[in-house]
Parts: sequence; C-alpha cells; structure tokens
Amino acid sequence: MDKQHPQQQWQQAVTAYAQAVNDYIAQGRAQGWDNLEEPAVPATGHLLDAWLAALQAANRPDADEQQRQAFRAAWPPAHQPLLPLLDDHGQGISNVLLLDDNSLLARIGMPYEKGQVVRIDHHGVTPVIGIEYFGRCPARRYFALANAEGVRVTDGWGGPQVQRLAWPTGLEGLPAGYPFEPFDLPPTPTTLTPFPDGQRVLLVSAEGTFVLATEGATRLLPDQTRVLDELAEGTEPEDISLGLSMEHGAVSADGRWIVVGEQGSRHRVLDDQLRLVADIGPGSEYPHFALFNQAGDQLILNACHFYSGATLAARVADLPGLQTDYYSQDPRTPLVQDGARVYAGVARAGEYIVGDAYGYLRAFGEDGTEHWQHYLGSTISAMDISADGGTLVAASHAGIVSVIALDGGRPAWQIGTGAHGEVRRWLFWKGWDRAMAW
Repeated sequence: MDKQHPQQQWQQAVTAYAQAVNDYIAQGRAQGWDNLEEPAVPATGHLLDAWLAALQAANRPDADEQQRQAFRAAWPPAHQPLLPLLDDHGQGISNVLLLDDNSLLARIGMPYEKGQVVRIDHHGVTPVIGIEYFGRCPARRYFALANAEGVRVTDGWGGPQVQRLAWPTGLEGLPAGYPFEPFDLPPTPTTLTPFPDGQRVLLVSAEGTFVLATEGATRLLPDQTRVLDELAEGTEPEDISLGLSMEHGAVSADGRWIVVGEQGSRHRVLDDQLRLVADIGPGSEYPHFALFNQAGDQLILNACHFYSGATLAARVADLPGLQTDYYSQDPRTPLVQDGARVYAGVARAGEYIVGDAYGYLRAFGEDGTEHWQHYLGSTISAMDISADGGTLVAASHAGIVSVIALDGGRPAWQIGTGAHGEVRRWLFWKGWDRAMAW
C-alpha cells in the first residue's frame, strides 16, 4: 500500500473502514452484538500532511468548483483520520441556519466564546458585521439579531426591523426587597427564538431564561418559587445561584406553547400568556433539549446522563394539566428514543432528526420507530433543515459544518444506515486564517 499515492491510500482506508463499520452495525442488528468485533481503525496519520496540502490547494482563491469537487473525490470526507488534529484546531459551532437562498448562517464558537457570525454560500465565507448572535422563529419568517445594544427582530433575513427589544436587567421575577444584583453585562444567549408573530423573543441563557417584549423581560427560569423556597430556608440572597446549566427552550410554530428546561428542573411547558400548563418529569437525569414536530401536535423532551440520554414524547393535546414525575411510565409521555444525549435537532414530515454526543445524527418516527443513523463525528452542536425537508445542515464541536442531501443516496465512504449523502463540508478550525471547503 505504501507505494500507492497518498490519496489512493486515503480513499482505500476511508472507504474500507466505512464499509466495515456499516457491515458491523448491520450484523449486530440482525444477529445480536455478542461475539462481534468492532472494525479496526486504519492507520492514516502519515497521510495528513498530503491531505492538508491538497485541501489548501483546492481552496486557493483561483481554484474553481471543479477543482474542489476533484479534491473531494480524491480525498473523501471522514472524521477518524482527523482526530490527531482536533485538539489543536477543533471548536464548537453553536448555531447554523439554512436561508431560503440556500446560503448558510453560522456562529463559529460556542455561546460563551467571543465567536463570529458568518454567511456561507457558493462564493465562500463572509463575516456578518454587527451581529453576535442570531435565531429564527419556528415558522421561519422572523429573525432575532443580537449584539451588546439589544435584540432586533426583522421580517426575513435582511428584511425590515419590526421590533427592538432590550436585554433583561437580571432583576426580573426576583422577590422584591432583597439585595439581588442586576447583570453587569447582557446575558449570553444560548438560543434566541422569535415568536411567530415577531413581537417577542425567547432568550435562553446560562444567566436565566426570559421572554423579551416591548414592555420588558419576563423571567421563566429560575422561577420565583424556587428562589422564595431558598430564601425561606434561610439562604442569603448572595448565595442563591441564579445561573442555569443545560438550559434549553423551544417555541411552537403557532406560538401557543413554550417549553423550557435546565439541569435542575422538570420539562416545563407554558402557554402564550406564560402560564405554566405542564410539568413533565424527564426520562433520564437532567433535562437537556426540547423540539416540536413539524405538524405542531407533538413535542419531544430529551434528558441526559453523562453521554447518554432518553427522549420522551408528548402530544400537545395532552399538555394542559400534565404533571408527571421523574422516570414516569405515564402512557402520555412514552419513550421514543433511548440512548442519545441530544444537543440539536430538527423535524420533518413524520420524523425527528437529532444529533448526539457521539457524533451521530439519529432519525426516528413520532411513534419511536428508528429510521436511520448517519455519522458525522464529534459532538453535534447545531442543526437546521430546509423548508422542503430535503437538505440538512449539521455542525459539530470539531469545527465542521456538513451539508447533507437527504434521501439522495449514500456514498461508499459514508458511515450510516440511511440513503443520505453529504454534498459539502466546511472546516472552521482554530489557528487557520480562513475556513476551508471540503
């Protein structure tokens, strides 16, 4: 093999390993996992210098699309060979959106990092100036664009401004008469979700979860009841933690329902008047993620424990008055996915697609039937799907953005069980002066 050109060695190693993994998974599912040996990882470290030189050549300013496609064919994408480089170069990508013109928005860096918002299209990668965080409403119309001055809501990407909302002070929803301190700086958004009428924004942050409106912010988490309980127990105000971990939230496409949660809460569902209507016990230790289905009549609720997790479903019609305990066997909240710690997810007709801590995209039906899995690698950090459900974009903590054509066939180098093929990959790596297309 050593006499082969490096790109031939790469092709052979990557394709053979993908085939071996796919065969291993097929055998395990068909016959059980006893006595099955995981495929050996091929040695590819000696090929990385040649891969990097070819990648750089394909990304020269004078390189055209044909040259990029030729590079991709010669050096098929894979995650395993890149592992020696990720400690130095990998970084989380905290948000991605597919715009209607097929371009992408991405925030490079996790919410707590300085980061940068960029737009990605067939011409390349362009920084978006003046925006530090962004989000889109579940009906895909309104965008929230944030910087230190506040949050703007626009009607469409690049469209007219319909709202300008102030950051919370940090004192909202706290008992009066106690010496709580306001925020020194605006909270750092984990997610920003405009309501489908464009008038309010759900702000999820490690400093608290709020609904922003023209009349001011309303705190949802941590809620006042918890703070009052701690005060009643004799805890001094300065010793009460108002921060959140594993904070998350979702708004339904009709704006009628808001789901919020964090490590220390149950899954909490509020109506559009911000009244608590459901308090749902998680299926694992710590509430971690929430998502409505495309039809808007069901939601899934993920909770995690270490790198694993469990996902419950609930019909929207069952939400009013729904109260369940941790690990409840209530038939109204069936387990629909077991094993994934979900960091990001999307929904299309009859299907959820979630990204887990092990680098897999996992798709399953609304009844919990497993549909397919697709391996990207590293922890999946952000996802979006096109309005027609045909294009998926997934980002990871390896600093990779992957654009995937769903239902278009699986290339030989792809690890997965579905007929889906990546069409473009972008590397946003620390220490590089620009992104590279693969």
